[in-house]
Amino acid sequence: MKYVSTRGGEAVSLDQAIAAGIAKDGGLFVPDPVPAFALKDFEDATTIHEVAQVLLGPFFEGSALAPHLGAIIGETFSFPIPLTKLSVATGDLHMLELFHGPTAAFKDIGAGFLAACLSRLQRDQSVPLTILVATSGDTGGAVAAAFNERPGMRVVVLFPEGRVSQRQARQLTCWGDNVLSLAVHGSFDDCQALVKEAMANADLNARHRFSSANSINIGRLLPQCTYYAHASLARYRESGQKPSFIVPTGNLGNGLALMLCKQMGLPVADVILATNENRVIGDYLEEGEWLPTESKPTLASAMDVGNPSNMERVLALFGDAASLHRLIRAVSVSDQHIEEEIREGNTDFGFAICPHTATACHVYRHLSDEERRMKNWIVVATAHPAKFEQIVEPLTGHLLDLPDSLRAILDRPVHSVSIGPDLASFEMALEDRFGLDARSSAGDK
Repeated sequence: MKYVSTRGGEAVSLDQAIAAGIAKDGGLFVPDPVPAFALKDFEDATTIHEVAQVLLGPFFEGSALAPHLGAIIGETFSFPIPLTKLSVATGDLHMLELFHGPTAAFKDIGAGFLAACLSRLQRDQSVPLTILVATSGDTGGAVAAAFNERPGMRVVVLFPEGRVSQRQARQLTCWGDNVLSLAVHGSFDDCQALVKEAMANADLNARHRFSSANSINIGRLLPQCTYYAHASLARYRESGQKPSFIVPTGNLGNGLALMLCKQMGLPVADVILATNENRVIGDYLEEGEWLPTESKPTLASAMDVGNPSNMERVLALFGDAASLHRLIRAVSVSDQHIEEEIREGNTDFGFAICPHTATACHVYRHLSDEERRMKNWIVVATAHPAKFEQIVEPLTGHLLDLPDSLRAILDRPVHSVSIGPDLASFEMALEDRFGLDARSSAGDK
């Protein structure tokens, strides 16, 4: 299996694609070819570990990681990912719960997989690898947790100062000496632009061996495909009908993973992307012109993205807006509707949901009666509501229990560095922490 740049440049191995994160020409790596599966390929695969082994096998062909695939899968899927049936007046509705990992967000799955891969690829390297991650909330905490204190690995987390919840901020800033947390004076898009600029800087890259842990890294997308494959197979076997999914999405990684599943032949029917008021994806589908914008702060902060990086992959793999219309829908959900859904969901389901999950639930609630009745639906829950207690608790009227893993993180001391949204500020903070000599150990300052 080879991985090619979306911009027509180099073709590399999986190991090279994961380690580099982004192609030399600035493009994103996509598999060439995208594997195709028949349902019979999964006849003996019922657990998520067994489904992952079948699904990911072709992607690992020729990789030095191939002999370790079983262990990588075991490390990644070490916590439950339940598919819970919900009580609704009409239709068949399930919730795919992706928030039972160490930092209580779906990003734990992709980050854990990437860490399991990179730590194995790094074993024979004398120079530490520096993982860069821009985050609008959940990604940075998951990546930091996955790579924290791993030998030969460094992590630099960039997040928009003042634009993440207090509990998210603590998860971004509570790690060991090999993790540098940078509070950027700007938006998520500024953070993402800094990551891309740093990775494209040959001098900085030579000294620090950059790689990315955002969903621009193919190592993040592959395990996300796995939980959609497992959920779709489970519902198809139970009902005899392909399930339809509603996925909260911001940078388009989670949505793209589901689209890839459908393309590879898994039993997926409709794909609806739920966005917040940053509606650039929906506008593109409606108007046919890709017009990235400044991101707008919303209650669903982890989805505050005005220029989703993975749109480049989507266009390379699936074509333009006219082609995408046949594959996906996108629905924008306002803050007002997020608040309403948190209240109503708490009453209807008997439990609280986070603002991001609320976007998907709102979209389901406003489908036509016929659509709800004729299809079986899965809404995707991407984060635990306790991460957003300042939003959720006043709306539900009760305190939220903290998951034990999240409580342990929130008890740790925190440290971050504030910087401007420019490469000079980034470089100064990086070298203040790790020094000019990239050959020093991952924990050296």
